Formats: sequence, C-alpha cells, structure tokens
Amino acid sequence: MNRTELIDALAAKTGSSKADAGRNITALIEVITATLKKGDNVSLVGFGTFEVRKREARNGRNPSTGAPLKIKASKAPAFKAGAALKAAVNGTKK
Repeated sequence: MNRTELIDALAAKTGSSKADAGRNITALIEVITATLKKGDNVSLVGFGTFEVRKREARNGRNPSTGAPLKIKASKAPAFKAGAALKAAVNGTKK
C-alpha cells in the first residue's frame, strides 16, 4: 500500500474527504518525525512504538574496492510492533 492508497483507505474508513485524510496522514508523520527528532518515543498501545536507536561507530569495507573505511556513529528510526499488531498479522488472538 502506498501513500495514495492509504489516504483513500483512511477517507473511506472515516467517511472524511480525501483532502482531510491526506492532511491527517501528513500531520501524523510530521508529529512522529518531530518527536523522534527530539529523542523521544511515540508509543501507540497495541500497535507499536516508534523509537530512535543509536548505532555505534564501526569499521566497514567499500564493496567495490574492498578498502577498509570508518562508518560514523548515527541514530536510526525504528519501529517495534506491539502484541496486538503481531497477533493480528499472525491471525491469532492476543
């Protein structure tokens, strides 16, 4: 499902216009992004948690030349699925 299909599905599910659904999706993404940027988590009980994970600096290799290189430490956004979402995807009850 891409963004347009998600907007269409949200509009149909809520009975709102596609424009309103699009603005809601955009606002949700902006809020989650701003929260993660501050270093906080976004936890939606039963659905999951959006969080920032720290990646340590490490050594790597250039795949084309094989030369060693240093990879800087970084932060990576991550999503951890909640129990209800896992159960729904697996077709089981929580």
